[in-house]
Amino acid sequence: MSVSAHASHGRLARPFIALRHFPNDQHLRRLLEQAVAPAFDVGRSELWTDTRGGPVAALARQAAMYLAHVRGGLSYTETGRLFARDRTTVAHACCVIEDRRDNAVFDRTIDLLEGALSMGQPAQW
Repeated sequence: MSVSAHASHGRLARPFIALRHFPNDQHLRRLLEQAVAPAFDVGRSELWTDTRGGPVAALARQAAMYLAHVRGGLSYTETGRLFARDRTTVAHACCVIEDRRDNAVFDRTIDLLEGALSMGQPAQW
């Protein structure tokens, strides 16, 4: 497992462990559903719908894409496949979430979701 530093928008760098080794896409999907849907108070299926949905569902999906990329270690293309979206949509989602992380409460929410995904990661040692 590799350890990297994550910094953006002037925040202090936080060490994190890249989670590239999920057993499969279904495992990652389930973890994202279990963590992100309740945090944003949306139905699990709203993360995977073909349409944009309402603003809360769209933000929840963007957060899930961000987490799949940043914490799940998926490329934009791989994340796009997971969500049936184009890689440019994933890149936009990641920018939206990074920009919103300037808000301390939102940043803490994403931190907690990252931790929840880390706990669902199988041990690699």
